[in-house]
Amino acid sequence: MNVAERQKPPPGALYLDHVSHFVADLDAAARVFEALGFKVTATSAQEGREGPLGTSNRCVMLEEGYIEILSPTMDTPNARRVREMMARHRGVHMAVFGTPDAEAERRLLEARGFAPQPLIEFDRPVESGRVKFRLARPAPEKMPEGRIQFVQQLTPEMIWTKKDVNPMRLAAVFVAGRDVAASAARWAHFSGLLPLAYQHGARLDTARGSVLFGAGDAPAIVGYALACRHPKALAARCSAAGIALERRSRRYIARLPDSVGGALVFG
Repeated sequence: MNVAERQKPPPGALYLDHVSHFVADLDAAARVFEALGFKVTATSAQEGREGPLGTSNRCVMLEEGYIEILSPTMDTPNARRVREMMARHRGVHMAVFGTPDAEAERRLLEARGFAPQPLIEFDRPVESGRVKFRLARPAPEKMPEGRIQFVQQLTPEMIWTKKDVNPMRLAAVFVAGRDVAASAARWAHFSGLLPLAYQHGARLDTARGSVLFGAGDAPAIVGYALACRHPKALAARCSAAGIALERRSRRYIARLPDSVGGALVFG
């Protein structure tokens, strides 16, 4: 099984598919990742059945999952609305579960009281054609930490290509809130996963990747963790780029600059 085929969860399972940074300047944010040695994909504008969605992205594709850098597309009808929304939520503001069946997830969200929006299908151009996705999303106010969604990857072979994949894995996303137990319980109800005690907080484990909950001043997605083979080399590149690092046991915590936002944990 190649890397693209591994991105589709088996029936009944969820993966941690990707996280997204909301940024003002797509290329400036991409340069931060490039300075850390990551390969970043070219700019691609997202489109739905009714036309442009008002967003463009660049991605750091990983062996398991990916990191999305997302910003408004300035010349679309939705640009002003999207720009205002994203300006309120700079940094890591989206966590997406991979599913084999987005429509089934939408029905479950409805049954669980999350008032889901209609299923959305969208695509975007890439070098080899058009990559296609299907999304299930709750009403925004139901998940105050950010945009929490389910995605069904319809054409993973279009984006998990040999030339773009970085040799790392998306291992976890970090969620903060004042009431850790309540946040974990709500995410568990949302996802159908079992909440577990973890250090001073809680966790949800998907079939690939985890959501870790800790205390914070406000509900938010505060960062994510990557599993990598050469953490010392990545730490050296962070230091060379002027990014503050903290060492905790075998892991490093990098505070990404304001042009990207959030914390990157690796080890």
